[in-house]
Amino acid sequence: MREILRTSDAVRLSWLTALLADRRIDVVVLDTHMSVLEGSANAIPRRLMVVDEDYAAAMGLLQQAGELDGGKSPHPIGTPTDDGVDRVLGGRVAIRQPIGGYRMAIDPVLLAAAVPDVTEGLVLDVGSGVGTAALCYAARVRGARVTCLEVQRKLVLLAEQNIETNGFGERVTAIAGDLLNPPSELQPASFDQVMANPPYLQAGHANSSTDEAKAASTIEGPADLACWVKFCVQMVRRGGGVTFIHRADRLDELLALMAGATGGTVVFPLWPSAGQPAKRVIVHTSRASRAPMSLAAGMVLHADANGYTDEAEMVLRGGAEIRL
Repeated sequence: MREILRTSDAVRLSWLTALLADRRIDVVVLDTHMSVLEGSANAIPRRLMVVDEDYAAAMGLLQQAGELDGGKSPHPIGTPTDDGVDRVLGGRVAIRQPIGGYRMAIDPVLLAAAVPDVTEGLVLDVGSGVGTAALCYAARVRGARVTCLEVQRKLVLLAEQNIETNGFGERVTAIAGDLLNPPSELQPASFDQVMANPPYLQAGHANSSTDEAKAASTIEGPADLACWVKFCVQMVRRGGGVTFIHRADRLDELLALMAGATGGTVVFPLWPSAGQPAKRVIVHTSRASRAPMSLAAGMVLHADANGYTDEAEMVLRGGAEIRL
């Protein structure tokens, strides 16, 4: 767990808890019982805590809401600016996002970093949202051409704005479409690399958000994980690669779905901090490969309560590749 802030203002605490809960960020409030023992609800500031993997998203959200001292968060990865645009990769990529609903954390940045370089090649970003992963990849691999496929048209419009803002109009394209009924311009086996950040939660295993766009980004709809894997593998050429970022507790399901169709799979754990179980994994696999699976050392994301490890900083701020 990581501390977001401390406050003895019960009203503010309730507001912040509701704000984070609306973005599906679970919080824990510590020191409540100590305040009661002291005889005053405001005697001891209470600590607002979140799990490590939600820290960056929570800090960015509270920063945007003006709830952090000085309006600044330590080590922001997506830094909101006065023009309503978040900036990633040390400011090299500008991302405009919906004011409400699902907002990016660090997952699409890590995903893009793990996709191998294919200079002059074709890359497909499935479920691309506002284009964060696609733009981060295009910023690193200068010759690559990236196609974004997103079912939510509002996000496609934002992705098109982001593509224009970053000057990638000649190399990045956003298409509205459903992977269950893909647009005709997407032909099977036509991409060198495919990447995807599928919804993490299974339908029926999560409370549906009141925000439809957010629910579509986080909870599986008609297209379950099996549909995502099948589509991604179909779209990549023989010998090409598919890269996913997903929850570690669904790794067995993901590997089972790829069995027989791909090989040379590499599992790259993302450790919240040293000694803690991985909550996310990056999985890269190759179509028609017969190579055995391997488990990489992975990456520790947080050094301590104050920021990211040097290795994570090199990826999140410096735009370095994650070599699998």
